[in-house]
Amino acid sequence: MKESVLDVLIYLFDHYVEQELEIIPNQKDLKSQLNQAGFADMQIDKAINWLEGLAVKKDEFDVGIVHSRSTRVFSSIENEKLDVECKGFLIFLEQSGVLDSEDRELVIDRVMALETETIELQQLKWVVLMVLFNRPGKEAAFAWMEDIILDEVSAVVH
Repeated sequence: MKESVLDVLIYLFDHYVEQELEIIPNQKDLKSQLNQAGFADMQIDKAINWLEGLAVKKDEFDVGIVHSRSTRVFSSIENEKLDVECKGFLIFLEQSGVLDSEDRELVIDRVMALETETIELQQLKWVVLMVLFNRPGKEAAFAWMEDIILDEVSAVVH
């Protein structure tokens, strides 16, 4: 069985969002399909809760006006979960205009909601992609992140 909540989220994203399915099954049918795909009930429930948290949090975040020269200071818990490469990537995305301060905070919130001790850069990229997909007006940033992820997946396949 697949173990990670992020694996469930990536599977959902890949099979329902990327394929632009018209009808997304109800929660019971979705759980059944995920079980058939090899995911455990506990991980499925956690993934659904993560997505619900994303939906709720995206409307709650309002960090106000942050000047472009401000610096995000990571808490000790965030430093434990996000290594230097991940934090550098977040800073790069913000400086490049892919993420604004609200997006960055939402990404960090969703990363912290994952029940893992650490997160790898590739996993962070998927979280960023999912957050951007759920943010209105972020279509260009989403497409840019999607290209990065798909290019990396293509490189691994070839």
